[in-house]
Amino acid sequence: MFKLAEDRSATGADLRNVVMETLQSLIAENDKVVMLEADLGGASNSLKIKASNPDNFIECGISEANMMGVAAGMSSEGYIPFVHTFAPFIARRAFDQVFLSGAYAHNTINMYGSDPGFSVAANGGTHTSFEDVAIMRTIPHARVFDAADAVQMAWIVKTCAGLPGINYFRGDRKAIRNVYAEGSEFELGKGNVLREGSDVLIISAGRLVSDALDAAENLEKQGISAEVIDMFCIKPLDEELVLSEAKGKKAIVTFENHGVIGGLGDAVASVLAENAVAVPFKRHGIVEQFGQVGTADWLQKEFKLTASDLEETVKGLLA
Repeated sequence: MFKLAEDRSATGADLRNVVMETLQSLIAENDKVVMLEADLGGASNSLKIKASNPDNFIECGISEANMMGVAAGMSSEGYIPFVHTFAPFIARRAFDQVFLSGAYAHNTINMYGSDPGFSVAANGGTHTSFEDVAIMRTIPHARVFDAADAVQMAWIVKTCAGLPGINYFRGDRKAIRNVYAEGSEFELGKGNVLREGSDVLIISAGRLVSDALDAAENLEKQGISAEVIDMFCIKPLDEELVLSEAKGKKAIVTFENHGVIGGLGDAVASVLAENAVAVPFKRHGIVEQFGQVGTADWLQKEFKLTASDLEETVKGLLA
């Protein structure tokens, strides 16, 4: 059961700290849980684990593909590996090792892809991933998550520790706005209806969920009733929820910090098309662009991923 945060303008803890502190708790319960890092211990704060549990920390250096092979090997020996690097270095650089040494060989690898989309900020285009969800969705039986806030991130990490196979969770390193109240619980493969509405259905994930809620509130002031779903589990997708909440809507919009090809929008579009749901639909995300250097706030505006941008998309569909 989940509950929305009372103050959504406030930020929670840094997501990287949430990940590492949750892992420290998991290690205390089970010493088979291990953390593998790709020379980003300072960036991810995984050095906390190196300090508190040195036997459960492995520094692999800037060799992401090798790190996946090490993780797969540890899995085959009964360990529960978690790995971290920036999102593109998991999805693009190390994909073959994840696919073959991990998924194909029936090993478990839990992957934290940090700073996806415009969240990468000043690290720029080389470190930007607008395609990680699309890539990871192609792996048979893989699970793909996008954390909306710190509370949800903690749940995702704890849940992945008990799930065999390939688990990929993306999320910022720094703090983002609260969506959920402390103590909220979620369900694997199930989306969350955060706000009811009758005119338009907005389906979002990750840090943009807050902006989707902002847009819905602003649209209500303009006479447009918008429902908002947090589809934090992109694979497996909650197809039943998509279809049930699409009924009676005048338009459906997906809103993601990711490219429109292969991401949340395409996943939802496939469900709608395969079930003959005929309703105006728009994937609101990154279209045919590479990353840039800038602050996250500036990049969000540059890529037209703000609440006001979403409002314009909704009004355009309803016009």
